[in-house]
Amino acid sequence: MFGKMMHQSLLISNLIDHAARYHSDTSIISREVNGQILTTNWLDVQKNSKRLANALNNFNLNQGDRLATIAWNNHRHLESWYAISGSGYVCHTINPRLFPEQLIFIINDAKDKVIFFDSTFLPLIVAIQGQVPAVEQFICLGARDEKVSAALPNVLFYDELIQNQSDVFSWPQFSEETPSSLCYTSGTTGNPKGVLYSHRSTLLHTMAISLPDSLNLSANDTVMPVVPMFHVNAWGVPYSAAMVGCSVVLPGPNLDGDSLVDLIDNHQVTVALGVPTIWQGLLAAAKKRGTTLASMNRNVVGGTACPPSLMRDFKNNYACDTIHAWGMTETSPLGTANQPKTKHTALSAEDFEKLRLTQGRPPFGVELRIVDADDNNATLAHDGQTQGNLQIRGPWIVDHYFNQEKSALTADGWFDTGDIATLDADGYLTICDRAKDLIKSGGEWISSVEIENIAVGHPEIRMAAAIAARHSKWDERPILIAVKEENSTLTEEDARAYFDNKIARWQIPDAIIFIDALPINGTGKIVKAELRKQFGDVLLQSELA
Repeated sequence: MFGKMMHQSLLISNLIDHAARYHSDTSIISREVNGQILTTNWLDVQKNSKRLANALNNFNLNQGDRLATIAWNNHRHLESWYAISGSGYVCHTINPRLFPEQLIFIINDAKDKVIFFDSTFLPLIVAIQGQVPAVEQFICLGARDEKVSAALPNVLFYDELIQNQSDVFSWPQFSEETPSSLCYTSGTTGNPKGVLYSHRSTLLHTMAISLPDSLNLSANDTVMPVVPMFHVNAWGVPYSAAMVGCSVVLPGPNLDGDSLVDLIDNHQVTVALGVPTIWQGLLAAAKKRGTTLASMNRNVVGGTACPPSLMRDFKNNYACDTIHAWGMTETSPLGTANQPKTKHTALSAEDFEKLRLTQGRPPFGVELRIVDADDNNATLAHDGQTQGNLQIRGPWIVDHYFNQEKSALTADGWFDTGDIATLDADGYLTICDRAKDLIKSGGEWISSVEIENIAVGHPEIRMAAAIAARHSKWDERPILIAVKEENSTLTEEDARAYFDNKIARWQIPDAIIFIDALPINGTGKIVKAELRKQFGDVLLQSELA
């Protein structure tokens, strides 16, 4: 016997229809690729998504076909998301910052039929078009542009494509298990791997990230996803914003500190999301310009560990709370978010800060555990101290990678994240390091994250990355690669002295190397593999000198 309740499949089209029905005049602010600011609303986004859906009906497409986007965070990109997934196709967001060989691999692996692109990526499209045979149509996300037309003779233009289409369209109904979007991992080792999300997994994830104990989004917010829509679907924010009906500021291609400060202050952004490198640029610009970022009451940091100094700067100088979050492409991405419990109000200021620096606890739907990889995946204690391999399971966690028959899970059904972590009794997660980034010196482990967090707390260090360098006696020793603040006269000796009494002496980097810029990948993370390749032998070389 079944429950006697209505059944409605959880579909992405439900989100945009809800936003248009109950939040029709709520603003969507979009910075275009030419720098202009355009204001639209949820009703117009829905209408244009339906116009595009009608246009796509004239293409040679079948349900489940992959339609790719190579675009910035803007209103046309948002409209195309809802049109593609709502029509039963798969929205494949592509990171344009990957190597061309990886882009070609991804497009061919997905067998994309259509590629939507912003005009800024025209050189990239021209370079790869002859190597992606499954692509039948390129669509430029904008008005007619003769430069684009000359380079791609058969290109279509988004504005022309939808202008004569009706905004009346009945979204098809299908199983909520139908795939909705496809994202590929960043591919730092080997080829990127595809993660195919379903409508069901996406809507459950959307509900979870909107909760007060997650990102706490509501119709009272103006949210700015600085994290790109090509990075794990902007952490799900474009879906959550439609669900709760909040205003959205889409920053386009200009993600420098000054541009973001303008958007925050001019459009009263209340919450913004991005990786630490973005926030470091924002804080530098805010300090230089003297703004208080008065509207912004919280920001979300993910992608990599949040430096304590960054969190303190936001709180002490801008009255802005930082929500530390953790996730991966394979987890849709939210795995945890740091929101305190009532009992934590009794903590001392020092202990409360320690709590806030963790990656937080999982929402309903996510389970976490740590295991001993050397002892047949034996489950370890959740005591906040014991370190182990972090594993996760839940309804929005990957099961199989796209186009791969082998399960991505352990024998008992968990996904191994590749992170080394601790969990406490309340589920608060602390990422100690990526397993591949841990430094093993004389048989003892050193966390690169801990070294980096101390380093960026120095007022004259802008960015830093700790890596393992080969050593003749200890096998590996930590070294720090850092970028100084402008006009800094900091020396290596002074920088090493800064670590005194902050970390065990044997964990202090053997060398600190200053460079002009760190290598950053398409998701804003530091590419340590490049640093290891360039600097991995510096200690051996110094011994020979």
